[in-house]
Amino acid sequence: MLYTGLVGHPSAIVVVFQTSEGIRHMVAEIKNDQQPIFHSPYPTIEISDVSLVPHVLRCALEFGDKPALIDGPSGRTITYKQLVSDVRHAAAGLAQRGFSKGDVFAIFSPNLPEFAVAFLSVTSIGGIITTINSLANARELADQLRDSKATHLVTIPQLLNTAREAATEAGSPHLWVFGEAEGATPFSTLLENEGEPPVVEINPREDLAVLPYSSGTTGLPKGVMLTHYNLVAHDEVIDGTAPLTSDDVLIAILPFFHIYGMSVIMNAGLSRGATIVTMPRFDLDQFLQLLQDYRVTCAYLVPPIVLALAKHPLVDNYDLSSLQTICSGAAPLGADLTRACAERLGCAMNQGYGMTEASPVTHVGSGEWVKDGSIGVCVRNTDARIVDPETGRTLGINEHGELWVRGPQVMKGYLNRPDVTAATIVEDGWLRTGDIAYVDEDGYFFVVDRLKELIKYKGYQVAPAELEAILLSHPAVSDAAVIGCVDEEAGEIPKAFVVTKSDVEPGEILAYVAERVAPYKKIRLLEFVDEVPKSASGKILRRVLIEQERERSQT
Repeated sequence: MLYTGLVGHPSAIVVVFQTSEGIRHMVAEIKNDQQPIFHSPYPTIEISDVSLVPHVLRCALEFGDKPALIDGPSGRTITYKQLVSDVRHAAAGLAQRGFSKGDVFAIFSPNLPEFAVAFLSVTSIGGIITTINSLANARELADQLRDSKATHLVTIPQLLNTAREAATEAGSPHLWVFGEAEGATPFSTLLENEGEPPVVEINPREDLAVLPYSSGTTGLPKGVMLTHYNLVAHDEVIDGTAPLTSDDVLIAILPFFHIYGMSVIMNAGLSRGATIVTMPRFDLDQFLQLLQDYRVTCAYLVPPIVLALAKHPLVDNYDLSSLQTICSGAAPLGADLTRACAERLGCAMNQGYGMTEASPVTHVGSGEWVKDGSIGVCVRNTDARIVDPETGRTLGINEHGELWVRGPQVMKGYLNRPDVTAATIVEDGWLRTGDIAYVDEDGYFFVVDRLKELIKYKGYQVAPAELEAILLSHPAVSDAAVIGCVDEEAGEIPKAFVVTKSDVEPGEILAYVAERVAPYKKIRLLEFVDEVPKSASGKILRRVLIEQERERSQT
């Protein structure tokens, strides 16, 4: 694709890109101040003005006894017909127990078919789902329950002790359990009624459907307010960018509690009549076995799993010939690894980009819009620009700056945080992503660095500020800073720089933090330093530490 010139009109100049097939699409617009805005090359569509559940289940009855969700390890199956019935009965059961529009229902569970039933039944009657990482400890769980004001919590028997401790600390929301366990009501009892759910008026553009938590561009986790319109819009703007049909079988190893698994696998898969095979936790042997046994056609993954598929010898023991497409997201995927996986498995490799605050997808590379190492182009109805984080000036081709995005999938804001919302969603609805990117001369986007302070460990978000707060609570620690260090398997791992005020062994500090956080948040590396670099205002200069680490790795 070649840059061919500028076409002028009174209010704007349009940058036109051309291929050997002729003019493809006007993908960039330069306003009077000469600041380019990049548009999607896909046609703009009108977003449906409906609530989430009617959209997701719009064709479910047509698929009847076709499996909608299968628990991979056990084979337990929920058909599309059964899914519609279970959602209706569970919604009626919740309403009979006093659950009403605007109430918050927390799901603290790994991937199971019943997760989708709980999710859809709650949102169908105007309730709000808040999803919680199943690796969270009691403190982290209680914090989210309090902040979201959840009145109900469903978990699995194996996590019930943690859930009970957190529920008590947060004010005792009603406890449910998938399956059976002493001290919690089986979620299945909600299905034991012949009633009908109440008719609830939902305003798709204003009423919240889900409240996942994200650290955003910086700081501690915050509730991301996603409306019914946001999620329906997301499902519609990604349609056609990564084709998914009722003939597909998906593997759901990415957790439904994460926006990637929730929107891209669960909602998108069910809305198109695909069959979704769930896995409660990742095990490479079992993952490969399920890919083979269920003849999975499409796998939405994260880079560490793509790495295993590209290099692990176990892969050769399985027949993965049914796999047609792998889509990677949640962290950057390099060009070399992309090619290695595609060549080994003989399937298409796509990469996408998004964030919880955008429901999540804003960019996808698929079909004709693929370039190794690139996140592709904007999805439908979505714009992007590259902005100098220091000056606020919008940049042009091949200039590195912060990626800003705008579209109907962008969140309503952060729960009870108007200050942070205003700093994240700026004038004209632009969402600041906190990632450093550039656009090449062909109109493809590349993410090259992270302006924001989050660490991405195997696709999970780890907030340095949270780990620093815990480190500072140790009696021997006087100051601390945490950054992410590049790791081939995990993407990034947390490393702590610690200033001590008394003798202490590194192992003691590592164990101290590990006892207080979920396993994926553990500090993996620790270095004692004389001081932590800070700005004149006292802000930790993590960028200095990151640059020092990079220099070390290159020597």
